[in-house]
Amino acid sequence: MSDCGECADCKSKKSNLCSKLPFKVSPWMPRYETSRFKDLNGEVLYHFLFVSSFIEYTVVDVAHLTKIDPAIPPNRACLIGCGVSTGVGAAWRTANVEAGSTVAIFGLGSIGLAVAEGARLCGAARIIGVDTNPDKFEIGKKFGVTDFVNAGNCDNKALSQVINEMTGGGAGLASLVHEAYACCRKGWGKTVVLGVDRPGSQLTFSSFDVLHSGKSLMGSLFGGLKAKSDIPILLRRYADKELRLDEFVTHEVGFEDINKAFELLIEGKCLRCVIWMGK
Repeated sequence: MSDCGECADCKSKKSNLCSKLPFKVSPWMPRYETSRFKDLNGEVLYHFLFVSSFIEYTVVDVAHLTKIDPAIPPNRACLIGCGVSTGVGAAWRTANVEAGSTVAIFGLGSIGLAVAEGARLCGAARIIGVDTNPDKFEIGKKFGVTDFVNAGNCDNKALSQVINEMTGGGAGLASLVHEAYACCRKGWGKTVVLGVDRPGSQLTFSSFDVLHSGKSLMGSLFGGLKAKSDIPILLRRYADKELRLDEFVTHEVGFEDINKAFELLIEGKCLRCVIWMGK
């Protein structure tokens, strides 16, 4: 995410959506729509999300750079570039989880577990994890998950009904968003969407329910974090042994084994796999 420090959004505490260099899927550098790379044959190589990946050296706009404490090891700092930061930020910055509150997380992949970690840091009293893989409960306990709902075994009940019964009225893919919104606490509950559905997918809500429920539905890019100010805070909390990062790294491989890393990801056998270009 860009953090130019100059536009109205970057100067505001209410947004992390830079209007000068807005987020978009582009093969170019953000300011000039050109690439800085060519292969040995002179063919243009393209950027990915303004950063590029799997290379030893790259060219990055200053709006996408954040200075960090050099004492933080790179195989932990890399987790804050995306993923873990998105989940933690979603609880901390976007949802503004209050101490003693209840949080429901739909999907306990790495980002969902990071939401749990963020909710734990915010002091949530109850963190309900929802997933189809029962093994995720034991994993989730490391990050503060207190309760687990197997989405594939709800005895013909809707997820929203199960969670409403657990919480006494609320906690927080298009159908999944509807379920999350349905189980959200009326009056002040928030549903935060971190994932994307297939292109063109639509969300449809009853205008009556929206008007009378008092709930909020919001999207969140990069967990609502402002990179230049919030990333150093997260890394400081890691250094102070408050934020758990080590537990997210289940594998570390050399670049020559990158395909193994993708296999682990596809098979669901890893949380975060760090790829070393060479130590």
